[in-house]
Amino acid sequence: MKISLFQYNPEWENKSANRNKILSMLKEKSELGEVLIFPEMTLTGFTMNASAMAEDLKSETVTFFSGIAKNYHANVFAGVIEREGRNYFNSLVHLNPGGKLKIKYRKIHPFSFSTENKYYKGGELPTITTISAIKIGLSICYDLRFPELFRFYAKERVDVIINIANWPDTRIDHWRTLLKARAIENQCYVAGVNRVGNDTKLHYSGFTSLFDPMGKEIVAIENKETMITTAIDKNYVKDVRKKLPFLKDMSLI
Repeated sequence: MKISLFQYNPEWENKSANRNKILSMLKEKSELGEVLIFPEMTLTGFTMNASAMAEDLKSETVTFFSGIAKNYHANVFAGVIEREGRNYFNSLVHLNPGGKLKIKYRKIHPFSFSTENKYYKGGELPTITTISAIKIGLSICYDLRFPELFRFYAKERVDVIINIANWPDTRIDHWRTLLKARAIENQCYVAGVNRVGNDTKLHYSGFTSLFDPMGKEIVAIENKETMITTAIDKNYVKDVRKKLPFLKDMSLI
């Protein structure tokens, strides 16, 4: 299965400009995978202005990504600021090639260091989705620091874990190390999609990456707006787990 990892520099809280930029970048690419993955809070940047930026999942942001899914006949994973009643969530949506919302994941660990927990309610459930019998575990940015979530995904024998992020360059070594660690310990592919550029406070160097079940870095790109298209192989996940059956010895306490 081919996947395309979308790394770009969103304009701060400007959904319209960012929609246009995404469409322009997509048109420039002759090869796209059957899966397109975009960064956390794709159309806004990592904003705490939740009340102004939030939408329900039938509003313009999901409609926009639904159009991309249908136009490119691809599964789309994108970050949205979700409103439900009086609560706001940092969410990740999976839209199928028909543009239908297949599943959503709400970030379980709001980033308290930046006061995200004051504006966004944490999600409560791990989320697994499937594409052509490939099982995919979902996560967002700061979740990456908490291996308990990923061990749940390993217990369920996911083939791929996706993490979408706004991870700044001051801690980019942590990003790269944690992505690799999650791949090794759970014996699966890990796709990390980060942004580049600047927001009102921080700089982002990207390093959108794909690691394989042995922890090998398949692709990585720094400081560039681009899309990376690469492939994952479910059979390779099976082979690694068969030859090195470490997950069978996992004891969750």
